[in-house]
Amino acid sequence: MGTKTVDETGVKTDEEKVDEAAEAKAAEGTASTEGTEDAAAEQDAAEGDTGAGTAAAEGPTGVGQGAGAVVSAGLGVVSLTGSWVGTVASARESLIGQLETSTSSNVATMIEKGYGDAWHATALWGGLFALFALVVGVVVLARPAFGAPGRPQAPWIKSVAWAGVALGVIGLLLAVLKYTDVLLGLPSTG
Repeated sequence: MGTKTVDETGVKTDEEKVDEAAEAKAAEGTASTEGTEDAAAEQDAAEGDTGAGTAAAEGPTGVGQGAGAVVSAGLGVVSLTGSWVGTVASARESLIGQLETSTSSNVATMIEKGYGDAWHATALWGGLFALFALVVGVVVLARPAFGAPGRPQAPWIKSVAWAGVALGVIGLLLAVLKYTDVLLGLPSTG
């Protein structure tokens, strides 16, 4: 603190006035800080919040978007490698084709019914998985435009969602090529 001096007229000097103003300001700041902390603590206690709710108050965490991106990539991989559903559908079509053809049928009909329909069923299911991968990936990538403004999407979510979209496009293209017999079509019998 400054020295307290009084001039001949009994008036405080400028140095003492500055010191008193600084002390008053410091005391006022401490009181307002304590009041703010007490008010926040009372509000948390009244709401039953122990600090765990601060993350919820900040906004969405992006867990759903991350899960959607992983699902999109997984569906894209399944569209390329095949699925249990596609295998069962293929086997079913093959069995139906064998039942519909008799031993007196020509070879072209037997190949078409026994193997062609099964190949198309596999392509159809692969295409459906690829389409789902593509749609989910696009939704995940478009979600931030409709979400909380100023909340950026995590880079890994974007990367995985783009991977799902890419795998979906490739899977859809391959499914169309398989279904139209451009890619690995049935052998000719004539």
